[in-house]
Amino acid sequence: MRLDIPQDLPRRRDESDSSPNDTRTPKRTVPENPLRHRLKQPDDRRAAPRGDRPRAPRREKAPAQDVPRERRRPVPSGDPRRPSRSATNIVGLELRPEEKLLLREAGRFRVVRTADLRESLYRGKSGTLENDLRYLRGKGLIETAHVNLRRDGRRRSIERVEVVTLTKEGRSLLIKDGDLPKDQKVYAGLVKPREVEHDSQIYRAYRKEAESIEGKGGTNLRVKLDYEIKADVQKAIYRERKANPARGMAEIKEQVAKQFDLPFVNGGIQIPDARIEYDLPREAGQDPSLDQDQGSRTGHEDIEVLTAAYHRGHLRSKAQAGFRNYASAADRSSLTAKIEDDSHLMENILEL
Repeated sequence: MRLDIPQDLPRRRDESDSSPNDTRTPKRTVPENPLRHRLKQPDDRRAAPRGDRPRAPRREKAPAQDVPRERRRPVPSGDPRRPSRSATNIVGLELRPEEKLLLREAGRFRVVRTADLRESLYRGKSGTLENDLRYLRGKGLIETAHVNLRRDGRRRSIERVEVVTLTKEGRSLLIKDGDLPKDQKVYAGLVKPREVEHDSQIYRAYRKEAESIEGKGGTNLRVKLDYEIKADVQKAIYRERKANPARGMAEIKEQVAKQFDLPFVNGGIQIPDARIEYDLPREAGQDPSLDQDQGSRTGHEDIEVLTAAYHRGHLRSKAQAGFRNYASAADRSSLTAKIEDDSHLMENILEL
């Protein structure tokens, strides 16, 4: 079968052929080719040497933004009764005196209850404390958490308390600020979450004991927690055993206990929850030059916080150690039942 193929090619449609009633797709606009635009430039520009061509203005980099001087100055407080924040080593961060003290107390004791901070640093002003906690949390310097207290026969419902701890950034800022006593260690984060209730009461016991120390002229109070004391004791025991392996462990422990002025009871070294070290004023008539050569007089008090979890033997050892023992009202009721026969032990337990 033979097909006749037309030899004429189809004619290209022109714009003139389009009618106003044409419903077909309108003509698409082809974007302009940048290379063709380059070729259309005048011949004299293409022929001119590169050095004679006008240079396009160079875009200069914007200068690095510096922190305004106003942010490095103390920011006045809206309340005339509240002191202004003072600049710190972190650019753009200002802290008020109460906020600095809050960081210091949380760092020295690792964990502190906000209720105790409100009474000791803020004179009962809850609103001011909440504002400072919110500010320090926003800067990543502290963390707050709510913990449940233990149940006992006196509590019908679970009691919750809020505690404060430092973050690593808060600890670094506290150390760089340099507003700490010499050899004062600070901590960040929780080590034993199950012991938060016990550990958070150490600060309250410290405040009661600090009032007594400052009343008799003690100054420059430093705090050593049991973490630090245990580490120093273990290092001393290791050195003594390495120096003379033939010595008995009981003899070594007794020597180390005397070295750190710790009680040695029933073959063991009794370590308190915290030790408060302080400086004492010079005695009347003492030569100041001797004070510089021999060092100022110092003293210390060891405090222990007792809880209902302590068994009878443990309580007896703490009483024999001579620590300043404290216990909350709820824990005292439970402790009384455990040491009914040794009622004299309760006389040495102070109430928080």
